[in-house]
Amino acid sequence: MPLAVLALAAVLEGREEYAIVDGNLDEDPVGSILALIHTYKVELLGASVMPGPQMVAAMEVSREIRKLRPHVKIVWGGYFPSIYPDATLNAKYVDYAVRGQGEETLLELLRALRNELELTSIRGLSYKDQFGLHRSNPDRPMKGPDSFPWIPYQRIPVERYLRPSFFGKRTAVHHASIGCPFNCSFCGVHATYGRDEKMESPERTVAVLQHLVSQYGADSVQFYDMNFFLREDHARKLCDLLVPLKLRWWCEARVDIMSRYSDETLAAIARAGCSMIFFGAESGADWVLEEMQKGITTDQTLLMARRTREFGIIPEFSFVIGNPKNPDRDTKETLRFIRKIKKINPDSEIIIQHYTPTPQRGQMYGDVDDQISFPTTPAEWATKKWMNFTLRIDTSAPWLSLKTKKLIDNFELVVASRWPTVQDIRAPRWSRLMLKVLSSWRYSLRVYEHPVELEWAHNFISLRKPKRESL
Repeated sequence: MPLAVLALAAVLEGREEYAIVDGNLDEDPVGSILALIHTYKVELLGASVMPGPQMVAAMEVSREIRKLRPHVKIVWGGYFPSIYPDATLNAKYVDYAVRGQGEETLLELLRALRNELELTSIRGLSYKDQFGLHRSNPDRPMKGPDSFPWIPYQRIPVERYLRPSFFGKRTAVHHASIGCPFNCSFCGVHATYGRDEKMESPERTVAVLQHLVSQYGADSVQFYDMNFFLREDHARKLCDLLVPLKLRWWCEARVDIMSRYSDETLAAIARAGCSMIFFGAESGADWVLEEMQKGITTDQTLLMARRTREFGIIPEFSFVIGNPKNPDRDTKETLRFIRKIKKINPDSEIIIQHYTPTPQRGQMYGDVDDQISFPTTPAEWATKKWMNFTLRIDTSAPWLSLKTKKLIDNFELVVASRWPTVQDIRAPRWSRLMLKVLSSWRYSLRVYEHPVELEWAHNFISLRKPKRESL
């Protein structure tokens, strides 16, 4: 469900004429946009853009519209232009880039296009001046979800977005907060939104979900918040209100925050239907966590592996391996740590990623500023090299030796085979048993080299990859 686009639609509803074209559903988005331009007096085409395949699609659509309908102004918003505004504006077909939260910026941009406002006064906007030079206005202070109207679900075919998942037959999505108050030096969230988090009131969250249940038959939900459990009192109140909805759900949280929660609160979270929690464990070495400015410890991760097992909640631990200063040591310590987690809680889901640098407001984690030169145009980001970088298929990190990279990849394959993800509801039982049999000896003996039989098996079975879906 395109929550970012729907958030913009919420502030346009009743004030402007608009249409939503979702490239995930529309087989010919360019044709649909051209038809709208032919029928209506379209002033602005907006694209919500993430790095990776979404950026490529936005690039192709924007380029085609600019060629065929050059009078229509084009603005990009979302994560990509927020992090890479200059690269965005280097595209000849992009006129404006919105950084951070875009609801009010979009409304003001429309006023500027009608000569009712000066571009220079619009916070959060980057643009090209009359000489083609890039200009970036000050950041826009962020507002919480309660400051804006409900998203207009009636504008999209909601039923097409409610898909079967591990959590239910009709899984919805919801964003109950925005931003992140922490300062992890490898993450792009605070570079986009600043160090703040605005939370939706529990009453509004439950009202929205009740609407999705009663109107569209949702039976489960995935919360896209960076930190769903920021405060214990908020979490307890929300979970008490969620119980009557009988939803199963997934969310993200931090081990340091949840490790301080009482048993009563964890029981309330489980009772409210929480089935799985994603934790950014990041590393099995405390010295690396300190360098990352993550603000957690390995002991807290182990504690949450134990406590989630007690309350019947599956923990999903994500690791960013390959510390630029000492990738070999980081890798070895983290792989040993993952084995320790699996011993404590075998149901733990493990996601392993190579460290992929992201531009920061300060210095990038690992002091790699002088080792990475990011692309300067969307077209360059769309090349195979940088698509692989974005999707963490091959980051080509200069500090990571081929031997260490192979060790990380092979270990990931062995663990994913020994414990196939429970999130793949399509995989038959025999396929899981086959993977477990093929991999158990490797895991027991710590033999990770040349797992060709596991590569063959995964290609044959084609299991779901939660890692790819988390990017």
